Amino acid sequence: MRIGWRADARTGFLVLALFTLLAADVWRYTISWWGFLVLALAITAVAVVLLVRDRTKWSFQRLPLPLIAFLALTVVSIFWSFYPGATALGIAATWATTITAAAIALCFTWREVLRGLGIALRLILGLSLLFELVVSVFIRGPVLPFWVDYGRPADEVPKLLLWSRNELFEMFDGGRIQGIVGNASTLAFMALLALIVFTVQLAAGTVRRGVAIAWLVVAVVVMLLTRSATITVALVIVAVVAGAALLMRRLPRRAHLGAGLAMFAAAAGAVVAAVLLRGPLLALLGRSDDLTNRITIWEKVIGLAQERPAAGWGWVSYWAPWVSPFDDLLKVNGVQVMHAHNAWLDVWLQLGIIGLVVFGALVLSTAARAWLVAVDAPQAAPRPLPQTAVTLLPLLLLTAILVQSLAESRLLVEYGWALLVIVAIKTRTDTLEADAES
Repeated sequence: MRIGWRADARTGFLVLALFTLLAADVWRYTISWWGFLVLALAITAVAVVLLVRDRTKWSFQRLPLPLIAFLALTVVSIFWSFYPGATALGIAATWATTITAAAIALCFTWREVLRGLGIALRLILGLSLLFELVVSVFIRGPVLPFWVDYGRPADEVPKLLLWSRNELFEMFDGGRIQGIVGNASTLAFMALLALIVFTVQLAAGTVRRGVAIAWLVVAVVVMLLTRSATITVALVIVAVVAGAALLMRRLPRRAHLGAGLAMFAAAAGAVVAAVLLRGPLLALLGRSDDLTNRITIWEKVIGLAQERPAAGWGWVSYWAPWVSPFDDLLKVNGVQVMHAHNAWLDVWLQLGIIGLVVFGALVLSTAARAWLVAVDAPQAAPRPLPQTAVTLLPLLLLTAILVQSLAESRLLVEYGWALLVIVAIKTRTDTLEADAES
């Protein structure tokens, strides 16, 4: 074993870390922010130990340069930050997430990460359905997080603040379950990740066929119960990207350039068509023209970003609601907005055009490597290694979080940032070559 730990201890840490990154709100709702902070610090400390013990197998020189540059930019932004205290907290949170994600990327193989994601996502989906069932059958009313007291009954609190809305049995009347993560959109994204992970596991034969199919059904059911338009679109795009990658695998290498250009042209045409037909498409998805208040939020963010366009207001990751300009920037249905609902606008707001350039380089370089890993056979002497289902995983995970980044800012925090860091580092350090052999 790579670090001398027992296999069950390694798997236990991996699952706990991934579960916490994917479903951090579960801990905040049950053991409070302070309890979550203690747990997050403990996970980060173990991640540091893993990185130190495995230091002979990685080096800073092999880490993605755009990732290092972006992290450095978040740190130096404290010197021009409008809210240096909040920036310091944001830097600490970002670096803790990065360290944990780096430990996962550098100390575990893709097959181990796949297995860990599978276990964590089964826990999230299974517990979410059980939680909503208990709420609807026994509690029969909305549920608030354990640690918070709004001074009024749960049925008088804005819906956005509820842990569960008790809408499991209202699925045919527009009801949306929120699960243990307390948010329908987040739970829908967990279901999308589960569809990706469970499908790869089924194709790779790493789990029994019956088990994989059963959990795929669970993921589909959860996705239907969350009624998320964003994730529905993301599912379609992920399926198209997967089909394109599989098609490219069948083509000879000399045809890759032409096929790639044709796919790019088709994608550009689809984007233009979606913009021109956005009204009917939104109606089909059951969403209003303002994209559930997002247009209003984006207009506010753009106006604020234009006041400090070059280097931004300073890094903060999630908005700090106790400091200006976030304290009175915008409220939706009585609840203070905590992010721009678009990761790219959030980067512009916090780190300016400079941040957008660096972040764009990180995303584009990672996407290019993930695509090559997916469509080109891994190279190893004396001959190329066979392509496997596992080599599709980084591309599909990246596609999912990038599509979500257009409607949410999760790409910059917790699971979104962690998945981006994992894919960026692992595709840069070529660990899939060893995985493909196993």
